[in-house]
Amino acid sequence: MTHLLPSLADIEAAATVVYRDFPPTPQYRWGLLSERLGTECWLKHENHTPVGAFKIRGGLTYFDQLARRGPLPSEVISATRGNHGQSMGWAARRHGVACTIVVPQGNSVEKNAAMRALGVTLVEHGDDFQEAREHALHLAQERGAHMVPSFHPDLLRGVATYWWEFLRAVPQLDVAYVPIGQGSGACSAIAAKRALGHGVRIVGVVSRHATTYADSIAARRVVEAPVTTQLADGMACRVADQAALDVLMDTLDHVVQVSDTEVASAMHALFTDTHNVAEGAGAAALAAALQEREALRGQCVGLALTGGNVDAPVFSEVLSL
Repeated sequence: MTHLLPSLADIEAAATVVYRDFPPTPQYRWGLLSERLGTECWLKHENHTPVGAFKIRGGLTYFDQLARRGPLPSEVISATRGNHGQSMGWAARRHGVACTIVVPQGNSVEKNAAMRALGVTLVEHGDDFQEAREHALHLAQERGAHMVPSFHPDLLRGVATYWWEFLRAVPQLDVAYVPIGQGSGACSAIAAKRALGHGVRIVGVVSRHATTYADSIAARRVVEAPVTTQLADGMACRVADQAALDVLMDTLDHVVQVSDTEVASAMHALFTDTHNVAEGAGAAALAAALQEREALRGQCVGLALTGGNVDAPVFSEVLSL
């Protein structure tokens, strides 16, 4: 299924679309972070995009491709735990399209507020992302609106631009860690690696409390798994996407599972070492690297800080640990 992945030409074209809205995000070799990991460590700051997460790249290219195919729909609908919804809201506003986003009950208060600030009509439904997604599909059919999936080749071409930036900026990377929610980030890392002919090993990171991708990769088929994570909402996926699984199960070097406790510790560490705020999923890459610290000695490690959209009370609690 690697034919789903964007080519180098696709990624370069996507970059011109993305850069109309914001410049490449930085990647820094933080001294304290490298010291903590015991080896050279680079951090890619996707928390520095206009919505505080990498997803905006995919939203911009999805709408660009939609516009190229013909008249834009009057309304788009999608489901999210937050960052995908902000991406859709940003891109929909740019193109003058109405946007409705379904989130599960009890979703991040501040992510909800950020989506509304972008003009999104927010609907709260269900106990988890999967139930929100099913309701979004129902609404789209009922209204004749365009349903935007969480995983799609037109999203991948945009998301791949951040890995394309990272691998070109730090060509000496030996291994990179990327969190897996619905799979667009990890698949895009594979796409950029292939497009550039780079030898970096890509390690997938899942929450120990949301193991559908780890279980599905091991079984080589979609395996539904319960979601109990309280901190890594960006990784709170109950059912792996088949298309993403088809890419990842033969291309990831391996998969690491991280607990909420390890994620909280990594969030704290990122703030201490870099004074950057990371949401749970945004800190998962560091949590995984720290788990494998001994095996990484002498290697150049890349970490994706995929987003910084964490509610203030949650982050305050993490910092007090």
